[in-house]
Amino acid sequence: MNEKIDELLARLGKLEDEFEREFEAGRANFNYGISQGRVVFEQGITAEHRRLKVGLIRFLKNSPIGTLVIAPFVYGLILPLLFLDASIWLYQKVCFSIWGLVAVRRSDYVVIDRHHLAYLNSIQKLNCDYCSYANGLIAYVREVAARTEQFWCPIKHAVRTKGAHGRYAQFIDYGDAEGFKDRLEELRKEISRSDVP
Repeated sequence: MNEKIDELLARLGKLEDEFEREFEAGRANFNYGISQGRVVFEQGITAEHRRLKVGLIRFLKNSPIGTLVIAPFVYGLILPLLFLDASIWLYQKVCFSIWGLVAVRRSDYVVIDRHHLAYLNSIQKLNCDYCSYANGLIAYVREVAARTEQFWCPIKHAVRTKGAHGRYAQFIDYGDAEGFKDRLEELRKEISRSDVP
């Protein structure tokens, strides 16, 4: 990889660290912290959240009719999402095992915790959990696909692509036949398990 890309990746890593520090600082603004993987609010905050919650009847009464009508279409996607989830689990069990790749931990991507917020009513909690599941699942699937691409074809495209995954910057330049020959195994090793011969 050329030095300029290495430099840009290092700067990107620093920005991500800075973003995470800001996120951590934001936790203090909303009076919560993480203890043993669980969110813990400071005393009295949960009672204040409950006071701000919009009741279910008022929430439904104030919801646009169009939103209520399309709800079955929105929630109808749960079936293909569940099928995708099961398919990716099976794909990793079979393919990643045979290739000797490190499996993607689903729990790193699918985080469902918003239903603990006392200021949300039951429908809002369901909506939040649904979106958390769907977006987390897509991020999980994307990482599985990114590792598959890194194993089989870690070559950049000739034209710029929107929303390239985080592994893409390390890929071999389009048209660099020598780089492909020289670096393919190196890129495969980055995502391989050490317990595979």
